[in-house]
Amino acid sequence: MKTALSIAGSDSCGGAGIQADVKTMTMNGVYAMSAVTALTAQNTTGVRAVLETPPEFLREQLDAVFEDIFPDAVKIGMLPSAELVRTIAERLRYYQAKNIVVDPVMAATSGSALMGSGTAEVLANELFPIAALVTPNIPEAAVLSGVTIREEGDMLCAAKRIGDAFGCAVLLKGGHSSGAADDLLYADGGFRWFRGERIENPNTHGTGCTLSSAVASNLAKGFTLDEAVQRAKSYLSCALAAMLDLGKGAGPIEHAFALNGCFADKK
Repeated sequence: MKTALSIAGSDSCGGAGIQADVKTMTMNGVYAMSAVTALTAQNTTGVRAVLETPPEFLREQLDAVFEDIFPDAVKIGMLPSAELVRTIAERLRYYQAKNIVVDPVMAATSGSALMGSGTAEVLANELFPIAALVTPNIPEAAVLSGVTIREEGDMLCAAKRIGDAFGCAVLLKGGHSSGAADDLLYADGGFRWFRGERIENPNTHGTGCTLSSAVASNLAKGFTLDEAVQRAKSYLSCALAAMLDLGKGAGPIEHAFALNGCFADKK
């Protein structure tokens, strides 16, 4: 069985972060492991408190995983400080980790900030160059590229600027646009659109975590980058279409995939 490691924060309501990653990886047929970067007290409406993991303890988590069950892919999510970014980058380089997917989480779906000041620059410089894929949404891509994104042409410009600057593939997620939910992949100097219909579902807490974890899972199973992105997008669309609602406001969506009767087959 292929393996995948999630390096991210814990979400106490279970819809995003480590919890969403583990559910998604399991549903996509890989063995999920985790290294926790922070504890959060949050639900679908906001983040109440964040307790950051000490860098030395995060290092111990990573060593414990890599020395025993080497991951076939690594998904990186919430990183609240530059110190944690540097710790992860050093360990991943040391172990020559492969199939690294970086989701540059700057804020929760509710709008609550999850990244400290100055951390985004360190994240880009330290982790993007060793990533197989970086998955920013439109607001994150605007910060990383310096491009104001209003239309498809702006997405093309922003994705290329990020990819060329750091030597990585970029999946710019279009869910924050006012039109359809079209995602743009920039890799090896070329572009590919992954078109999708917007699903009117308020339960979107954790969708970014879910998509990036699904991509990592499929890379772990040996699919190409294009195939992994397509399968991940189909997985997320199916989950959203199931319309699972577990609470007030925007609720977790990960189990909707199972409830909808769709299962991501193994390669």
